[in-house]
Order: sequence, then C-alpha cells, then structure tokens
Amino acid sequence: MVKDTQTVIQEFNELVNMSASDLETWLKEEASESAGWNKSDGSGETIGHESGRKIIDILKKNPNKDPDKYEQDDIDHMRKVVAYCKRHLAQEEKAKQDPNSKSARSLKNWGHDPSKE
Repeated sequence: MVKDTQTVIQEFNELVNMSASDLETWLKEEASESAGWNKSDGSGETIGHESGRKIIDILKKNPNKDPDKYEQDDIDHMRKVVAYCKRHLAQEEKAKQDPNSKSARSLKNWGHDPSKE
C-alpha cells in the first residue's frame, strides 16, 4: 500500500536528521563516495550520493518544512528516502554501532546520521 503524501512528508522530516549544510559537508568527504551502488551512467557517483544532493535541494527550497510547498518531484524523492532509510535501519544494527561502517556512511548519504539517534 502506498503511503499518503502527509505521512511521507512527516516521516521524511523525522528520518532526515542532517541539515542541508551538514549533508553538503558530508558529501564532500571521500568517505561518502565509498558506500552504495554506483549509478549506471558511468559517472562513478553512487545512487545514495545523488540522493543526498536531491535532499539538499529539498531542504534548501523549503527550510520551514511547509507541507504545501513541496513539489511532486520532491515528494517522489522523499518517498524513496523514507523507504530506503526505514528498510536499512530495520535491517542493519551495525549502522548504529559503527559510525564508520558502510551502512552508516550509506545512510548519511540519504540524509540520516545514525549517530544522532
């Protein structure tokens, strides 16, 4: 069953616990590039790294998190972020235990810093 838009927005704002500036700083670190699946376009960028850039855009466009100001593209990406973070947090305790693990680095690319829980 597909979650309604309000639930997606609420869960996104709960799960994305990094600010746009924190996420920008993280994505510039080499460690952020060594977690996740590479995109199929040959760029060498991972899917999560690209997701992080989209999350930064969403956070900057709507810093007050006004539900009425999200565009459909934002909501579509927010839905992916919620699904990814929830799935990985449920499956991988290692992300919480080891901030340098591939799991933790991947979650940070998706805007969730497990060390902040």
